[in-house]
Amino acid sequence: MIDPAAGSETRGGLLAVDGRIADLGPTLTAQNAPDGARVIDCAGDVLAPGLIDMQAFVGEPGAEHRETIASATLSAAAGGVTTLVATSATFPAVDDPAVVDFVLRRARDTGRVRVLPMAALTKGREGKEIAELGLLQQAGAVAFFDGARSVKNALVMRRAMSYARDFGALVVHFPQDPDLAGGVMNEGDFALRLGLAGVPREAEALMLDRDLRLVALTGARYHAAIVTTTLSLDALRAAKAAGLPVTCGVTINHLTLNENDIGDYRTFLKLRPPLRLEDERKALVAALAEGLIDVVVSDHDPQDVEMKRLPFAEAEFGAIGTQTMLAAGLRLVHSGDISLPKLLAAMSSRPAEILGLEQGHLQKGAPADLIRFDPDEPFVVDPEKLHSRCRNTPFDGALLQGAPKTTVVAGEIVYERAS
Repeated sequence: MIDPAAGSETRGGLLAVDGRIADLGPTLTAQNAPDGARVIDCAGDVLAPGLIDMQAFVGEPGAEHRETIASATLSAAAGGVTTLVATSATFPAVDDPAVVDFVLRRARDTGRVRVLPMAALTKGREGKEIAELGLLQQAGAVAFFDGARSVKNALVMRRAMSYARDFGALVVHFPQDPDLAGGVMNEGDFALRLGLAGVPREAEALMLDRDLRLVALTGARYHAAIVTTTLSLDALRAAKAAGLPVTCGVTINHLTLNENDIGDYRTFLKLRPPLRLEDERKALVAALAEGLIDVVVSDHDPQDVEMKRLPFAEAEFGAIGTQTMLAAGLRLVHSGDISLPKLLAAMSSRPAEILGLEQGHLQKGAPADLIRFDPDEPFVVDPEKLHSRCRNTPFDGALLQGAPKTTVVAGEIVYERAS
């Protein structure tokens, strides 16, 4: 049993009653389980809190051809994700309390795991006028995020931060200057050889630098959704050292892949922000191990075949990832770059702490959101066996380890892999 919040690893059993952890520890065994309890022999597998994916596209409303809450949550459950934090990048955007309510109701009706909506920071995600943050928060929005659209206007961003601060709300932002980031992959020699327009590292760093100065000005809680460069890491290290209320995330793709994996124009690896150099990837892994990077996300972004089976420059950005996030992350554990508790903390307890959730702990009274997996069990990623409505995985055909066997939400088994 691994409790990433405490950094502990122990052997023993766990008892869930009425959706919560009633007891756990080395003395709890099948022999002293309560009468009528279902006993699952984990046979030496890892038991850990369910993952919290802090950035995923769920399709509803308006993009059901790409994903639905039903398919997104099945994919999540199969990947060990028990809480999906849905982005506001829907059609219409989640910028009205009625849309927040719609997402919550659809999740209750069709979802297998918990779904928590983020609302738009600006109306229509257009970056021009602040959304009604207070009303959206009352309706159930857990944070405010315009998706992969940056708020260009510094005055609008300052007002949004000030408004969010007054409500104690979390501002999540995608730090990328849209004017400077007009390319389709990382700027450098490889992009030149492929004849593709590049995105410089500075496109991310300039926007992040601006945001951090606005955090210092307003005192708002701020989360950089995705960081990918050492320039950003340096800025965040300085901001945290100064005591600013800032956190940041990184995608599992940027931790485990680099620009060379694009190879011969593989459009499933066309991502926003783009995959970077290997040295940058290693720096991200080191920052995660250090604790500078707080959260690992899937950035689950389903795209149908028509949008990906195009020349690289014309193909849509994005990749699916909820079902493979844990297994891909275990690559870093097997390589010795990070410990298993540290990886799980970035995927469960730390997101829970940032969002103010009860999940992410293995302790008495905590929600019984659990996953069971064997971190050493190998499997080959077969896109046809993934549960998303789309198949644009960057790990197509990859040999990974550690696919979850059992996923539990509030004490109920929502996914059990066929043996």
